[in-house]
Amino acid sequence: MKKGFFNSCILLILLIGSKHSLIAQFRIDSLLPIRGLSISSPSPATLDSFIIFINKELVPRKVNTLLLRVDYNYQYKSHPELVEQSALSIDQVKKIVSACKQNNISIIPQVNLLGHQSWANKTGKLLEQYPQFDETPQVKMPEKYVWPNADNLYCKSYCPLHPDVHKVVFEVVDEICDAFEATAFHAGMDEVFYLGDDKCPRCGGRDKAELFAGEVRTLNDHLKQRGRELWIWADRLLDGKTTGLGMWEASYNNTHRAVDLIPKEVVLCDWHYERADKTAVYFAMKGFRVVTCPWRKPEVSVLQVRDMVSFRQQSTLQMKDRFYGVVGTVWSSVSSFLNGYYGKQPTGQVPENMAPWNSFRAMYDEMQKISSGK
Repeated sequence: MKKGFFNSCILLILLIGSKHSLIAQFRIDSLLPIRGLSISSPSPATLDSFIIFINKELVPRKVNTLLLRVDYNYQYKSHPELVEQSALSIDQVKKIVSACKQNNISIIPQVNLLGHQSWANKTGKLLEQYPQFDETPQVKMPEKYVWPNADNLYCKSYCPLHPDVHKVVFEVVDEICDAFEATAFHAGMDEVFYLGDDKCPRCGGRDKAELFAGEVRTLNDHLKQRGRELWIWADRLLDGKTTGLGMWEASYNNTHRAVDLIPKEVVLCDWHYERADKTAVYFAMKGFRVVTCPWRKPEVSVLQVRDMVSFRQQSTLQMKDRFYGVVGTVWSSVSSFLNGYYGKQPTGQVPENMAPWNSFRAMYDEMQKISSGK
């Protein structure tokens, strides 16, 4: 009798605990459907540490989206010529997939498309192996990179109208999505300065907004055929001159008009790092789901979390679900981020109020506070 009563009590406690857990999960999902982290994929050497980070740090914070910037740091079978050194194998990728599956975290792999085909004085793998895809082959990579420069070179782009570029791009996209078992793909497409170059035999003289929108539509159509969703950074869809946001956070070459030319099903990642700019409202009013993306300033990240929750709470039923959530961004290697996160960075190397790991903690502490009603 006593044993049966004891077992009943244990069952009741478990049921009550499960109910509270479900209520808490429903509340956070309602407040912010997307709660994410954007970070580069780990190297093989940091893989185990990264998986520990997923289990010990992302899971308790109810992170449900991991945007992994993979690029060519994976051992592609379709295009081995594009593979970087120290790239992840399929077995190593599956370890990440398994850890995320167990914890209901969706992985969205990213390969930079259109822009960001070079960095500083180094050409990226795609243009290194397929120089014919270069939008501006007349612009030579400098021995020492400086900005500003005479060529206005920030990053190279591929030509979106080259007849052979999408065969390569689609094979890479399909393979990386298959490897990560992903239902969404992030194409980057931020900070595209070279587009519709006058000297390009295919793009010269064309409307840059049409070119940008055409590439978005091409990628989206391909992904839709495979039941996948397209995500992109949103900066090229904002008018830099009107908003005063500057040439990195917004467009100065008229691509911003593409906002009215691309499918509304594309998810826009709206990044602002110095202020909590309210451009998410603009994108939502245009009909897009939008994710706000902070970086390294804790106080700004907290404001962006509060804003996204407020936008959802103070919107019509038609608008509410377009305010999709918040994804913190990290623009360093996994090892550098983890060293900072666990206090292994040299003292004073990164100020506390400019540290991405402190920003990550602050935004998720704020989510916890809001979801608990404090």
